[in-house]
Amino acid sequence: MDEQIDVNRRKLLHGAAATALVTTSAASLAEGSAAQEKTTMTITPAFESQSSLKPLPFDPAKLAGLSERLMRSHWENNYGGSVKALAAVKKQLSEALANKDTPPFIYNDLKREHLLRTGSVVFHEYYFGNLGGNGQVSAAERKLLSDSFGSFDQWETEFRRIGAGLGGGSGWVVLGFNTHLRQLENYWLGDHAHGPAATVPILVMDMYEHSYQMDFGAAAAKYIDAFFKNIQWETVAARLEAATK
Repeated sequence: MDEQIDVNRRKLLHGAAATALVTTSAASLAEGSAAQEKTTMTITPAFESQSSLKPLPFDPAKLAGLSERLMRSHWENNYGGSVKALAAVKKQLSEALANKDTPPFIYNDLKREHLLRTGSVVFHEYYFGNLGGNGQVSAAERKLLSDSFGSFDQWETEFRRIGAGLGGGSGWVVLGFNTHLRQLENYWLGDHAHGPAATVPILVMDMYEHSYQMDFGAAAAKYIDAFFKNIQWETVAARLEAATK
């Protein structure tokens, strides 16, 4: 009888210890997640702007078929010009908001510039960020695009065709992951203000003439060929992984 009581007591104590361990572990995990979220969640104040250009993530002298002169001019003058313009627009917005006499239509003119300059800065940084590779896509990304578009060639055909249609004008081609629709799709963007809703850019190609005219003149198709030779697919894969989590 006493032996049976001891056995039951041991079971009870063991169960209580296990429960305490699970509760403590769960609490620790929750605290760890909250701490991680707190440390990773950083928000830049509105109207604040970056003061310097994001460095090129590759050696512009080593791209295949795209000259260093073109890359440096594109980065410094076009992207750099947008960084400076965005900073100026944000300063004007802050001052105009503080002035109660600023007419709404004047303020909205500034907001339009804010939209355009923000798009230019962000898309340029995505664009330069997915260059510098050897253009060789891995089996995993090839399969993912094939699953989404029917075949990898079908995806590439559409991406190239959108770019060709923008040749001689302005705009962007974006492979994006729509977090609302849960789809990978290619998008046509007519200018810096166009951006599909709830979509994370995965691969971005600049089709403004400044991105190719210095090397190719009006031959946009040759630029598109060169772009594909320099895609950094490792960056594309990292963006996909981050967007689909």
